[in-house]
Amino acid sequence: MGPATDEDVRTWTSALGLPGLVDVHTHFLPPPVMTKVRAQFDAAGPLIGRPWPLHYRDTDEALVEVLRSLGVARFTALPYAHRPGMADWLNDWAAGFAARVPEAAVCGTFYPEESASSYVAERLASVEVFKVHVQVGGFDVTDPLLDEAWGLVAEAGTPVVLHAGSGPVATTHTGPAPVATLLARHPRLRLVIAHAGAPEYAEFLALAERHEQVVLDTTMAFTDFFSEMGGVYPDELLPRLRDLGLAGKVLLGSDFPNIPYPYARQLEALERLDLGDDWLRAVCWHNGHALVGPAPIG
Repeated sequence: MGPATDEDVRTWTSALGLPGLVDVHTHFLPPPVMTKVRAQFDAAGPLIGRPWPLHYRDTDEALVEVLRSLGVARFTALPYAHRPGMADWLNDWAAGFAARVPEAAVCGTFYPEESASSYVAERLASVEVFKVHVQVGGFDVTDPLLDEAWGLVAEAGTPVVLHAGSGPVATTHTGPAPVATLLARHPRLRLVIAHAGAPEYAEFLALAERHEQVVLDTTMAFTDFFSEMGGVYPDELLPRLRDLGLAGKVLLGSDFPNIPYPYARQLEALERLDLGDDWLRAVCWHNGHALVGPAPIG
C-alpha cells in the first residue's frame, strides 16, 4: 500500500530504496500572483469548474519546508504567463526563488508576444525547466509569435512542462491536435505533458510513444479527485504506461501546493496502479532526476 498520510511518505520511499522524491510539477509564484491563483481555486473559477479546497496554504518558506519534510529533493516553481508583458517578470522572480532555495530548479515561462524569442534566448543559459499553460494562457501552441521561441528551446534541449490537455475544463486551444502539429514543426522539443494529458490520456500517451523527447507527468492523474474531472485512466493503457515509465518517460508531478488533498494521496494513487516497484522507483526518482539533475551542493 502507498503512504496513507504525509507522515508516512519518507517510510514509503525508504522501503522502495529511494533517497527521496523528485517532483517536476510544483508551483511557487510571486505572492500577488499566488493570492490571485488561490482566489480562483476558492471561487471554483471557470477554468476549474468544481470546488477545489486547497489543502496547503502558507508562505513560500513554510511550503518549501513541507516539501523538505516529505523528502522531496528536487522540485520546480513553474510560473506561467496569461497575458503579454508578464512572462519575463515571472522569469526574474523564479530565478530569485531558485537562488534562495537550492532544491528548486530554475524555471521560466513564455507567452505569444513579439518579445518572446528575445527573452527566451536570454534565459536559455540559466533556465532548467520552462512552463507553458495553454488552458490558463488561452493561446494556441502553434501561434506564429511562439515559433522562434519553440525552435530555440528545442535546439537547447530545455524541457517544457506543457499543460495542453483539456482537464479540468476544456478551452478553445486545449487538446492533443495542436501539440501534434507543434511536434511536427519542432520534433526535437523536450515536452513534459502535464497531468498525463488528462482527459485525452490515450492521445498524449501515443505522442509520448512516437516522439523520443516527449514524456508524461503524473500530476493529479490517477487520484479519485481528478478522475471525477478527467475520467478514470483506462485500464487498457496501463501496460503501455508501465513500459513508458520503465523507459524513463513518466515522471512524478503533484501540483503542490495547489491540491485539494494531502501530498501522500498522489503517491498512494501511483502505488494503487500496481505497476511494480521498479516502475515506482523510476517514476518517483530516477526519471525526474534525469530531467532536472541533483540539487546543487552548498
